[in-house]
Amino acid sequence: MMNAHKKITISLLSAAILTALVGCNDSDSTNTATPTTGVATTTKFTVLHTNDNHGRFWQNDNGEYGMAARKTLINQLRAEVEADGGEVLLLSGGDINTGVPESDLQDAVPDFIGMNRIKYDAMAVGNHEFDNPRQVLDMQRDLAEFPMLAANIYLKDKNERLFDAYKIFDINGLKVAVIGLTTEDTAKIGNVEYTADIDFRDPKEEAKKVIAELEASEKPDIILATTHMGHYENGNFGSNAPGDIALANALEAGSLDAIIGGHSQNPVCMEPGTNDYADFNPGDECTPDKQNGTYIMQAHEWGKYVGRADFEVTGEEVKLTNYELIPVNLKVKNDAGERVLIGKEIKPDEELLTELQYYHDKGAKEIEGTIATATGKLEGDRGVVRTKQTNLGTLIAKAHYNKIAAASFGVMNSGGVRASIDGDGDGYEISYKDVLTVQPFGNMVASVTMPAAEVIEYLNTVATMTAGSGAYAQFAGIDMSVDCEAKKVTINTIGEQDFDPSATYTFTVPSYSASGGDGYPKVNTTENGYVNSGFVDADVLKEFIQDKGHINAVDYTPKGIVYLNSASNDGCLIATP
Repeated sequence: MMNAHKKITISLLSAAILTALVGCNDSDSTNTATPTTGVATTTKFTVLHTNDNHGRFWQNDNGEYGMAARKTLINQLRAEVEADGGEVLLLSGGDINTGVPESDLQDAVPDFIGMNRIKYDAMAVGNHEFDNPRQVLDMQRDLAEFPMLAANIYLKDKNERLFDAYKIFDINGLKVAVIGLTTEDTAKIGNVEYTADIDFRDPKEEAKKVIAELEASEKPDIILATTHMGHYENGNFGSNAPGDIALANALEAGSLDAIIGGHSQNPVCMEPGTNDYADFNPGDECTPDKQNGTYIMQAHEWGKYVGRADFEVTGEEVKLTNYELIPVNLKVKNDAGERVLIGKEIKPDEELLTELQYYHDKGAKEIEGTIATATGKLEGDRGVVRTKQTNLGTLIAKAHYNKIAAASFGVMNSGGVRASIDGDGDGYEISYKDVLTVQPFGNMVASVTMPAAEVIEYLNTVATMTAGSGAYAQFAGIDMSVDCEAKKVTINTIGEQDFDPSATYTFTVPSYSASGGDGYPKVNTTENGYVNSGFVDADVLKEFIQDKGHINAVDYTPKGIVYLNSASNDGCLIATP
């Protein structure tokens, strides 16, 4: 593939010839030229894309997204594109696994079946594809009727790639190469038990090697990358591995036509002419990023949107003529608090809906089973958990920070605790359904890494949230006093070690709170070392309880949090005059 300068030169030359031969009539200028004119033809093709499915094969309780509706939409788009003389390439940015229990309990089999029925052409391997033992990944590869691509994942002992590096497609007469790339962070955020024999190499260097190989041997018309690396505003990836912007800027300008991404789970919609994210809402127009001659796209998460990128290729020039993120039955609340549909309703494909219904029902049955027994009430009643530290709040916060190896303590907003766990006798049963009743929102466990001084500043706000609100915070792994009047904390220990003002600490917090929910400080930025683990809070709690086998409520009696200068002995309830 030629560099950007050569593309521009050829484009201008073609335009001059075209003007001389057919005049300046705009309606004729985009027509495919006849063979006798000697003018380069214009060929249309469209990339459709999703990413970070995370087990969402089924629509949610509000009827949003779901793979059956996605199939209907994609079939409609295919028909529309083909009627206009184009052809579709359907790509996924990876992370099919981990997120919804009905899927997790079935090793994402329904999700891969859904992708087969929708007829995906290829997917990037995501970091969460390594959440399960290797035999599960092998099963998924066998099940998938499309290639899973990753040029930078190698088996250490054999020094060979675990997956194909690329796939060549004939799309409307164009030779299109699709390279797969995966974040290097998989080595540190994945399950080491399943990745110890794998080398996650620098995707920038691997991309250079593969592009050179393609240009020498395959000579494609178009080179795309489907990646699971993340898009970070202005390229500031912080403590994360470098993402798509770094990839585009590391390559020869224009050598990669587009990056279809995933991992950071954001809609990549930019303020035109800038490197800043737009304030994007469902149904808004979306301008993708462009760096060093390469378009960069990402369709948020969970199949909430299908990204559509329409291209025209004339000679060596590749032009993006249209881009949009199409919502899949997304709803927003109006001024009356009612949920209203964005755009037209998309009817689920009946055949796929029926097929996936079996897996949905099967998964629903599995969550009814007993995961552990317990003695004593685990307190999550709204009137209690929002006013004082409780054993269930402590249990959840501890489960979260135990899941993240680097974390020393946990923060949990009480609004995310929706029920108690209770029963008769010293050995009452806890089911997965009980856990999902306690934590029904499907938030992710996130972690934040900060210097000690910034931890204090963060807790000055979070620990002094008004008791009685959902923002009231539950803690585990930290001993501190909280001055409610001064809105300041004094930390004594973290992780049973004396607090060190010169140290750096990692703690867990729900993704909802990290994003500013309940009025918490927004810390979901790379500057704060933010990492969305991708682990659903309920799954983490279930795993913790299941591993224990039996839970004694008294073992999670809160300790170490003392409130000062408050009208309440339990939390920051400031007395009114």
